[in-house]
Amino acid sequence: MENNNGPVIPNSPPGATYVSVEYEVYGQVQGCYYPKYAKEIAEQGSIGGWIKNTKAGTIVGKLNGTIANVKEMIQWLATTGSPGCKIEKIDLRNWEFMVQQEFRSFSMRF
Repeated sequence: MENNNGPVIPNSPPGATYVSVEYEVYGQVQGCYYPKYAKEIAEQGSIGGWIKNTKAGTIVGKLNGTIANVKEMIQWLATTGSPGCKIEKIDLRNWEFMVQQEFRSFSMRF
């Protein structure tokens, strides 16, 4: 989901501190070290999860962390990305709100 201000993030239920979401980034995002930069940004924000290139030319992964940090990471994935990339859109799916973090680290998968 997107609007003119970027990806739409659902409101969290009362008591939820953490969120988990799967994502897919479209555009010219391979061949520009997008996963490497994303991993660095995720680690700076204490976000767990993973990222990988697909055969279809997109980037997929899962984010898990505090609601505020995941929102910031989604903004980076959707609008900034790595130097030289051209992001067309991001799809977000399978939102889960939780009371504790599922992933403790962020990894690149192959």
